[in-house]
Amino acid sequence: MSVPEEKTSPRAVWWLLATVLVVELMDLLDSTIVNVAGPSLEKSLGTTPVGLQWVIGGYALTLGAGLVLGGRLGDRYGRRPMFLFGLVAFTVASLLCAIAPSVGLLITFRLIQGVAGAMMLPQGLGILRDNLSPRDLTKALTVFGPVLGLGGVLGPVLGGALVDWDLFGLGWRLVFLVNIPVGLAALVLAWRLVPRGAGTPGLRVDVAGAVLVAAASALLVLPLNEGQAAGWPLWTWLSLGAAALGYVAFALWQRRIVRLDRAPLVTPALFGKPAFTVGLAAVALFFGGLIGTQLVLTFFLQIGQGFTAGEAGLGNLPVALGTAVGGGISGGLLAAKLGRAVLQAGAVVQFAGVAWLWIALSGTGEFTIWRIVPGGVVAGIGAGIVIAAVFNTVLGAVADDEVGSASGVLTAVQAIGGSVGVAVFSTVFFADVTQPTESFRDALVVQTVVIGLFLLISPLFPRRARPDETEAVVAAVPAGAR
Repeated sequence: MSVPEEKTSPRAVWWLLATVLVVELMDLLDSTIVNVAGPSLEKSLGTTPVGLQWVIGGYALTLGAGLVLGGRLGDRYGRRPMFLFGLVAFTVASLLCAIAPSVGLLITFRLIQGVAGAMMLPQGLGILRDNLSPRDLTKALTVFGPVLGLGGVLGPVLGGALVDWDLFGLGWRLVFLVNIPVGLAALVLAWRLVPRGAGTPGLRVDVAGAVLVAAASALLVLPLNEGQAAGWPLWTWLSLGAAALGYVAFALWQRRIVRLDRAPLVTPALFGKPAFTVGLAAVALFFGGLIGTQLVLTFFLQIGQGFTAGEAGLGNLPVALGTAVGGGISGGLLAAKLGRAVLQAGAVVQFAGVAWLWIALSGTGEFTIWRIVPGGVVAGIGAGIVIAAVFNTVLGAVADDEVGSASGVLTAVQAIGGSVGVAVFSTVFFADVTQPTESFRDALVVQTVVIGLFLLISPLFPRRARPDETEAVVAAVPAGAR
């Protein structure tokens, strides 16, 4: 419940927003900030391509698998305690990542870091919605969404700068160490500024459902990461089949929880809405392709063209700037007017940009970054058009009382889709790393297939986005809104 407007001074509103924004931005940056650290990790810890996939994608896997549970724990124990707990755990996990002596321990700590993020991330919007007046909330969300959206795209730029800086010879470890002072400062601010609020002590948390989601997600990503190096043995295919059964079992379990008159993690009625189910598949496809392509771009620049981490990070700027432009072109208003047509238009523009990149890389002359700038900008514009509209359009398929649950599911699917994208596109790129240009072009072909599938199922999306502007901003923010 929002506090009365007169009890929240303008200064307190913006300080609270700044605290939540910094914490959630730190969390989201860690999804992509490690992308450019591959060569540094290989030199320091001797990691393999498979190990690098786990370092990058493992975080997104546990983050996505735990988001809905994190939101429910916030309902049960209160937003403030879960926010502070997640922030402390995330900061400690970041320190452990920074001092990890082996790639195995680094992967373990990254998985823990993702779990901590899943406990912390869903609380941010809940804190703002519980403690700001409707007018202040609308103002806050107009800042919240764009900053977080652009922050996720700029992760490789910041990561590359930190690795190139190489302060005290720390190299890739700076990518994680930067979280320590930020996390401690945010902890002090959060302790002082985040209001206390009661949870719901009688609420029973569906731990079994959370375990089912986590197990199914792990069974999905494990063979995708390990399959190529292992030669795709039988267990990889069995694991993929078991993952599908695990998600089905989760849906059936949620129905049983409702029959027992208990609170489910996810509203079961969502699974009976074809447009929403198709939307989930679309979100997984889109973000898997987007994050996977962004990752192999950094691989191509570093491994294929000898760019430093900082230069490779800057190589992502055309896509980042294009994404910002596309998001501005689309926006909540255009999405509300045109509905799924905006998603289709954005996908076509993205397809054109990817094709432009593929053609630009077919030349035999000396490579310069300017060869990929035009295609990168166009692909980014298309991606930005989709990003600004996809969540709210998919939410057009659900009832008002289902928006919170549906938003959490969409955000979790976005993160898990990104983890799958890391595995799939890395596998394609490293299939023949001796020919990095051709490997990158192969990955671009996969991306065109992904976009084609997105367009193929787009006629099944809801025709119109949700009309509520505030919910549109909430849903577009990658943060398990509860």
